[in-house]
Parts: sequence; C-alpha cells; structure tokens
Amino acid sequence: MNILILGAGGREHALAWKISQSTECEQLFVAPGNAGTSLVATNLPDLGNSFDEAGKKQIADFIRENDIQLLIVGPEAPLVAGITDYLKQLDDLKDLAIVGPGQDGAELEGSKDFAKAFMEKHKIPTAASKTFTKDTLEEGMSFLRSRKLPIVLKADGLAAGKGVIISPSYEEAEETLKEMLVDAKFGNASHKVVIEDYLQGIELSVFVLTDGKDYVILPEAKDYKRIGEQDSGPNTGGMGAVSPVPFADQNFLDKVEERIVKPTIEGLQKDNIDYRGFIFIGLMNVNGDPYVIEYNVRMGDPETQVVIPRIENDLLPILLAAARQNLSTVQLQLSQDIATTVVMVSEGYPGAYAKGKKISGFDAVDSAQVFHAGTKAKDDQVLTNGGRVLAITGKGKSIQEALQNSYQAVEKIQWEGLYYRKDIGQDLMAL
Repeated sequence: MNILILGAGGREHALAWKISQSTECEQLFVAPGNAGTSLVATNLPDLGNSFDEAGKKQIADFIRENDIQLLIVGPEAPLVAGITDYLKQLDDLKDLAIVGPGQDGAELEGSKDFAKAFMEKHKIPTAASKTFTKDTLEEGMSFLRSRKLPIVLKADGLAAGKGVIISPSYEEAEETLKEMLVDAKFGNASHKVVIEDYLQGIELSVFVLTDGKDYVILPEAKDYKRIGEQDSGPNTGGMGAVSPVPFADQNFLDKVEERIVKPTIEGLQKDNIDYRGFIFIGLMNVNGDPYVIEYNVRMGDPETQVVIPRIENDLLPILLAAARQNLSTVQLQLSQDIATTVVMVSEGYPGAYAKGKKISGFDAVDSAQVFHAGTKAKDDQVLTNGGRVLAITGKGKSIQEALQNSYQAVEKIQWEGLYYRKDIGQDLMAL
C-alpha cells in the first residue's frame, strides 16, 4: 500500500516511524517532511507547504500519479483549509481513504466559539464562557468583571498554540482583550475572543480515533506547555509529555468516556458531520471530574511521541479501518511501559530563534527514540529548522526509568544554543 502523510513535525515523524514498520506499507511519503522522516520515508519538500487551490491541486496530482491509497493529515491547518473536502469532491479520488475530518468537523479546532457551542448543545462538561467581537468589546469588558479571577481569554481561530491567555487581574484581562480584538494581536485568529472561567485542576489529554460511528480510545498523556521549569514563562507548543498519566485512574477514564467521548461522537453524528480521524480532547481533572478545555482535530505534538510508541498493534490497518468505517473490528493492544518525551528547542523559542545550527550526537544515542520536528538535512548534516527541534522518547517500567532513558539521550545531542526543561515528569513522580 502507498501512503502519504501531510506535515513536517514530530507528530508526523512518530506516525511515519510507526507506519514504516507495517508489513502492508509499500511506499511511504511525507510532505514536506523533515530530516527524521527522511530516515523512514520519502520526503516531498515541495509539497504540503500551502493549502490554497494550487496547493490542494498539487497534492491531488501527486496522489493520482503515485497511486496513493491512504492519506493521513497530520496538522490542523490543511484540515481547516478543507483538504479532505477538496479531494472527496474529485470523481477519481472520492474513494481515497483519508484520516482527517472535513472542514465542518475541523471547526472543532478551527473555531473555539464553534467548539464551545458544540459542547453546550451536546451537554459536554466545560467551563462557562461567552464570545465577543470588536463590536461587542464593552460587553466583553463588563463580562470580564462579572467573573472570578483568574480569567481565560482564547483567540477563536488557529494561533499556533499561543492564543490562550490566563489573566490574574481584571486590568490585565481588559488590556489583553483590547489587544486581541482591536489590535489584532493574533491576526485574524482573534477577530473573535472566547472568555471563559478558569478551571482549577490537573491537565491531561485523551486521544480518540473515530470512523464517525465507532471509536477507539488511545493512551492518555500529560504535556508540559510552559517554556520554563516549574511551569513558568510563556506557553509553547509543548516541552515534553508522559503517558500513561498516574492520576487518570480507570474510574476517571470511565467518566471521560461516558461524559465526553460518547457525547462527542454522538454529537457529530446528530450534526451530520462525517468525522473520520483523530480527536484530541484537552481535559482538566477538577476534583476527579473531567471538563473539556479544548478539542483538536489531530494528534498532539509532543503527545504523539509518547502515545504512538505505546501502541503494540500494526498502526496501518487501524488507520485504514478509521478511514473506511471498519473501526468496530479493531482491538487496541497497548504496552504497559511508561513513555516520556523531552523536547529540545532552539534558544529564544517561543520567541525569535536562529535556524541552521548543526546538530551532532545522534550516533551516540542508544537509550531512547529520537523524533525530529524542526530539522532539515543538508549535505549529510542535520540542521535546526524550527523552534521545537527534537523530541527524545524513552520507555521504562516506571516514570523514573523512562525519564532516565530520555535524559541520557538528550545529554548526548548537541547544537549551539539548545535548551530543554530538566523537570519533565517530576510532578507525576510525587503522586
């Protein structure tokens, strides 16, 4: 079988790494890919960089010319841009197996306002909220003052993981709301802003793969968003992750399935949204009860780098079953090992950072799996090409053992100006 994965990050490398091990995988392509995906697949550096009409046509042409039978859409941008719908409306590609929802389903991530309305409609537990625009700024200011502190402000659209602000004071919240709506702090992503109550608890993520009718729940994970240790500093795309999560016992996960997963899948069906793909459910555990913070319409990064290594099945038939609505036949087999990943980033991230730094030490790594994110290969060298550069995944019978394997590998990899958090998983070891 010939497979195409869209994307260029650590999530896509983890998926390609796993899929390449399948006996059913003949040719595997990643567009545009990175230095890591080139080790297990054929990179297509000129494909998957834009999703306007010309970019979509380019993808369709490649699928035809290379007899692609399964398309896996890694990131959210092509889904929100409607890549699935575009391909499905082409007569010769309408039967292409695609893992990734259409534009209507992608609105769960593409619009925070849409997601909150969906949760309210289908009685899925989440924080109380209201949405405001520039025209209703004064109402938004009044609403802020009526809520308890701290208060959460979310850009409605895609903001690369940086569109969520938690304000400790009304003054800061008002200034932030003005920056988002009037000054377009996040561009068009903040033309609407969702203001919601702050939930006090412990955060985690649950991942679901659905074919629109049935679903399988993948391993849960906890990620670490802040750049600094002890969760300090600005939010990033994720500095590390751990799976499974010690505080998510079976009783809690049963609540997640009954109160959130089932109503979400049923809600999609009731709203006539044909959803075939991953649903990332960002949760807050509030005194043992789960509340949804956000939906994403793809796997998380770096959570994929701890979730995928714990799946013992051949992943390719599972993805194909999701695309072809045969997921009821799948039995997931999970490793009992704990997986931890530590993200190595460029100096300056999540602000401005340099690219093109030579990375060394890969050959010395023997205790963990290295997943590439912001890298590129040039003249037999691997260079940095993004803010989050590598995710180093270790496994073990305990969090301590898994972390030891991750950090042993981290210490062997070098480039000028690298940074990583040294406290990933420490909070969980105390539980």
